[in-house]
Amino acid sequence: MDIAELTRLMHDFVQAKGWYDADTPHPQTPRNLAASLCIEAAEVLEHFQWRDDLVDQQALAGELADVLLYLLQLASITGIDLEQAVLNKLRVNYGRSWGR
Repeated sequence: MDIAELTRLMHDFVQAKGWYDADTPHPQTPRNLAASLCIEAAEVLEHFQWRDDLVDQQALAGELADVLLYLLQLASITGIDLEQAVLNKLRVNYGRSWGR
């Protein structure tokens, strides 16, 4: 499965829930998706709050999946080719240097 297929499955789910409908209580705007992405990323961090070890791998996997789903949706509705963006960013990062 690739990014395009995951994106399609994500859109199918959101559509099935009615979240793309005009009268939805969960409008799928870029701002709302960006906020949701940050909230889910914070939930990833909760798994390591006050500890360095992982207690519940399955729960963490669910949170990581939530982050990816919001990321895929945000990229898609803003017209960003996420796969190309990652490749471009890797190319840029190879040329950067980070201090020790």
